[in-house]
Amino acid sequence: MAKVFMADDEPLLMESLEIILTYSGGHLISGTSGNGVEALEKLSLMNEEDLPDVMLADLNMPQMGGIELIREVHERYPKIKIVVLTTFYDEKNISQAIAGGATGYILKDSGKEAILDAIDRALKGQSVLDGKVMEKITKMMAGAADEENKRSPSGDIFEGKDLTDREKEICRLIAEGCTNSQIASILFISEGTVKNYMSSIYDKFDIHDRAKLALMLKG
Repeated sequence: MAKVFMADDEPLLMESLEIILTYSGGHLISGTSGNGVEALEKLSLMNEEDLPDVMLADLNMPQMGGIELIREVHERYPKIKIVVLTTFYDEKNISQAIAGGATGYILKDSGKEAILDAIDRALKGQSVLDGKVMEKITKMMAGAADEENKRSPSGDIFEGKDLTDREKEICRLIAEGCTNSQIASILFISEGTVKNYMSSIYDKFDIHDRAKLALMLKG
């Protein structure tokens, strides 16, 4: 059974989720907490085999919010898949959560089936984003591309490289310091697909060092 840890300061929601996950038949609640500090304390006391497979994390919590918790869990326990479960889907929260290591971003009003699906897909290493979140990310990417074109520093870099639009998107994310996993989440593609694009980008730039490529793209 998949072990799920829940971090949220809404007791009623936690109770509802615990019932949903317990009666789904494939999930086991490995721990709960009302804030990030408590979550990290409980994780630190667990044996390796008791650590959760997935963490559901709210963003607005006392003492330590979800964004900082995501970063800490991703750094200390990289095997734990983190799915944001929140009511907030503004650009800042979305970008910080994904950059911090979240593999999923679901809204609390999505419904139990969507939440269960998000957990199961995260377990399979897949990214999962709520429809409203995906729409927001699409607008963010479009805005970032427009701004990049206005500044046009990358225009000269891309010139003559014959990059596809998707490869240019990935280049911009690399320049921002995103990992392959984060790029996969933002663009809603698999990490394997990102690696394939990276190979093509390396060939076209005739560079096979990520750090050098990032420096070149930053101009």
